[in-house]
Amino acid sequence: MSPLIERIDKIIEEQSLLKHKFYVMWNEGKLSIESLCGYSKEYFQLVKSVPSFVGAIMENSPSDLREKISANQKEESEHVEPWIKFSGFLGVSREEMKSYMGLDKTRQAVSGLSGLMTSFEKGTVAMYALEQEIPKISLSKIDGLRKFYGVADDDAIEYFRIHTEADIRHAALWRRVIENSSMPESELIDVASKSLAAQNLLLDSCYEAYC
Repeated sequence: MSPLIERIDKIIEEQSLLKHKFYVMWNEGKLSIESLCGYSKEYFQLVKSVPSFVGAIMENSPSDLREKISANQKEESEHVEPWIKFSGFLGVSREEMKSYMGLDKTRQAVSGLSGLMTSFEKGTVAMYALEQEIPKISLSKIDGLRKFYGVADDDAIEYFRIHTEADIRHAALWRRVIENSSMPESELIDVASKSLAAQNLLLDSCYEAYC
């Protein structure tokens, strides 16, 4: 592993979403179902935006990587439906989910991430900072849902199960790009920090509104 990736991984660990109060409460069984419903609507604003993030990276990518990134984008588009099924299990209807636009801080968070997709290198770092920890987060979410919230149905947890595997592959692709990047390390580190700040802002939105 390159020193740059080690630095970025350290930032991801320092700003880990698993340390956020909302996810700590999730993993301790202290959230209400109403809180999870609210979270499902806020987080959906990110879920439905990720395909466009990856699409922006693909448009700016070298031709030899375009096919792989296109495959990633296709997968991300396919993840929208499993999230809607998870939300439906909690009691949020498909119609409510699709019409909901998100709280102010949620929209700021998604906009902040979108603003990092302005170049190929920046986008890959922002997505690496988003996806690198998701497999671990997804496992913890599954554990909490089963242990504390009575969510054991396979369809209800399918979104998280998918992400225990898919984002390992996605992060590996972004990692390879970062390791070969000619962009100054300080700029790449800054993008990673901004990506994580936006992700934590989304959880701030959930915590403040629903806890």
